[in-house]
Amino acid sequence: MRVIDYSFELPKHLIAQYPPRKRSYCRLLSLDGPSGKLSHNMFTDVLHKLNSGDLLVLNNTRVIPARIYGRKPSGGKVEILIERMLDDSRVLAHVRSSKVLQAGTKLLLGDDKNEKKVKSTIITSYNNLFEIIFEDDRTLLNILDSIGHIPLPPYIRRLEEKIDYKLYQTVYGTHLGSIAAPTAGLHFDRWLLDALKAKGVNIVFITLHIGAGTFYPVRVQTIEEHIMHSEYAEVSQEVVDAIISCKERGNKVVAVGTTSVRSLESAANACKNTLIAPFFDNTQIFIYLGYKYRIVDALITNFHLPKSTLLMLVSAFAGYKHTMEAYHSAILEQYRFFSYGDAMYITHNPKASN
Repeated sequence: MRVIDYSFELPKHLIAQYPPRKRSYCRLLSLDGPSGKLSHNMFTDVLHKLNSGDLLVLNNTRVIPARIYGRKPSGGKVEILIERMLDDSRVLAHVRSSKVLQAGTKLLLGDDKNEKKVKSTIITSYNNLFEIIFEDDRTLLNILDSIGHIPLPPYIRRLEEKIDYKLYQTVYGTHLGSIAAPTAGLHFDRWLLDALKAKGVNIVFITLHIGAGTFYPVRVQTIEEHIMHSEYAEVSQEVVDAIISCKERGNKVVAVGTTSVRSLESAANACKNTLIAPFFDNTQIFIYLGYKYRIVDALITNFHLPKSTLLMLVSAFAGYKHTMEAYHSAILEQYRFFSYGDAMYITHNPKASN
């Protein structure tokens, strides 16, 4: 299928630049996958869409202050965006500089506000990423807390503010490692999570650390040519047991965010003789039309960029026609798009893979 088929025109004013005043105070576009029927709700209405015994799967990753500014020995500026923490002193990172950096290059990290700068060295480079070692007595996380910035997505046209350090994190995130938030989860506040539990909805957590690849455009003409980026995911035995029990009861598995979908489906695809098994590995799963979902029955997700792999994943879940019609309706109804925007609740269309 052609990548251009996933393009759409989005007015700039619909790209949310700030989060809502309260996490759950946003709109929810509900899409019935089999029929394509749409309904317009508020996000708190997810409470009425989930039943006792259903399973809600959330991604408990937490965003690190992954953007760092610094200088080369020449005085030239550099900007570092950490892709992955390797250990307590080494990272893989994207580096923006006026000239290509070589192995052995020394960097002095920290902007003008940081009295104590951090020395670092480029170790090597591969696949457009640089391995960097920090030469500091502090732990890597302490260094990032000192000199790092929250890496807001490129379509948010402003510098990070105090509000982002709170609201660009989920209330349940515990595992540091992402450079982008699992944005569908941003809408859940403590009240809503407690209300879901009180109703009898079971809640479990997977972990997928989100890298910069989530923002990469698909630069090929046909979907099949695209090479998916790799991200690390964890699906525990507890999650596996909860999914199996949920399926046996005849209840539905509701994934919050495309990262939860990719984690669960990766765990299922790694199995040969069982429905799903624990998974602790990198995944490059690329879900597009023709993919047969094995685990997820319903999906809560934000609105995604044109021609993105995430929009293709949604299309494979609900069907291409239904998905694009829903996006067209969302634009007409002035929904807010992307990370700080509104959300969708989608039920699986089994015929989408045909």
